[in-house]
Amino acid sequence: MLNNIVDNMAPSTARVARARRVLIIVENLPVPFDRRVWSEAITLRRAGYLVSIICPKARGYNVSEETINGIDIYRHPLPLEAHGAAAYFVEYTVALFWEFFLSLKVAWRQGFDAIHACNPPDLIFLIAAFYKLFGRKRFLFDHHDANPELYEAKFGRRNFFWRLLILAEKMTFKLADVSIATNESYQQIAVTRGGMQPNRVFVVRSGPAVERMKEVPPDLRWRNGRRHTVGYVGVIGQSEGLDLLLRAVEHIVRKRGRDDIQFIIVGDGPERNSILDLCRAMSLESWVTFTGTVDDGTLLTILSTADVCVNPDRVTAMNDISTMNKIMEYMALRKPIVQFDVKEGRKSAEAASLYATPNDSIDFAENILRLIDSPNLRRQMGEFGWRRLHDSLAWHHQEPKLLRAYEALFGDRRYTR
Repeated sequence: MLNNIVDNMAPSTARVARARRVLIIVENLPVPFDRRVWSEAITLRRAGYLVSIICPKARGYNVSEETINGIDIYRHPLPLEAHGAAAYFVEYTVALFWEFFLSLKVAWRQGFDAIHACNPPDLIFLIAAFYKLFGRKRFLFDHHDANPELYEAKFGRRNFFWRLLILAEKMTFKLADVSIATNESYQQIAVTRGGMQPNRVFVVRSGPAVERMKEVPPDLRWRNGRRHTVGYVGVIGQSEGLDLLLRAVEHIVRKRGRDDIQFIIVGDGPERNSILDLCRAMSLESWVTFTGTVDDGTLLTILSTADVCVNPDRVTAMNDISTMNKIMEYMALRKPIVQFDVKEGRKSAEAASLYATPNDSIDFAENILRLIDSPNLRRQMGEFGWRRLHDSLAWHHQEPKLLRAYEALFGDRRYTR
């Protein structure tokens, strides 16, 4: 009985019967701010899929329901920004409740044939399991973060919660009909730790859409009267290493006596307040601008104004195997990069980046200064990154891979009720 109810909640229109319907669920970022998820949604919509998205609310993304470019977006509140293991458990439980509630709303309004789950966390499989059991839906797992490694990087231990994450990851892969990996390291996790068949795992990198990530005229006001600018965009969290970046700034300003560089940090996150406090404690407010979340136009202006862009993610087991979106966005704008030496960071940027000694803020600072003082090297590295992105990494190279994953998800025949 429940089987029929879930499977027939959506209205029976000719359009719904013809088109495959996809529900994307993402928890850690709102859409369209999550640029990977938004690129995926746009690609699927252009290919004829009907797409709905469930995601959290955040600053600047507080509308509960809206439709953008034919894609229906449902946003839910999150009660807190997690700081400890127990707080993460509460956050994920509340998010799971809202995701399930909104999935029922989507099922009633337009229906869906597949759930596309974007982690973290690895708990959305519980919603997929319900619909698979009672509604014969397909399940695609989009593996953004290796959660056990992420937990260990944040808390430095393998305890009860870590073991729960290992179990949740295994259950997610076991339930998934198809998995998408952001790089070959994650593909290996899906096959070895997740037990998936290699032909059911597709690498779809997070390359930016080149039509969106284009250079714009610089705005010298962002330089705060200084000659050079260094830019960062991303989450302000523990593993992102903004404290290491501030220590690099301190070395540049105090030890090297440089007063000609302004640092701009674009983004928000759970460690924002502590990073602001650290900046004040180090008396660096004059040299560091925190913008919070900004619109795409402002982001492009800031990065286009920058001479160098940085990725101070600390070297951990998690970051070593992860591909960071910011790296390829910098490359799209012809920006030379400084980052710590991590495996996937090198695979993405190659000669577009300098690589500092792992977690060494002094070496990080010296690499920034090397680029600031070498305009020809900056140009060479920027051009290399731009060519590499356009030749192999940009989103238009990833679109066919995403669509092949969906062909594998649905099989040769169109999937309808």
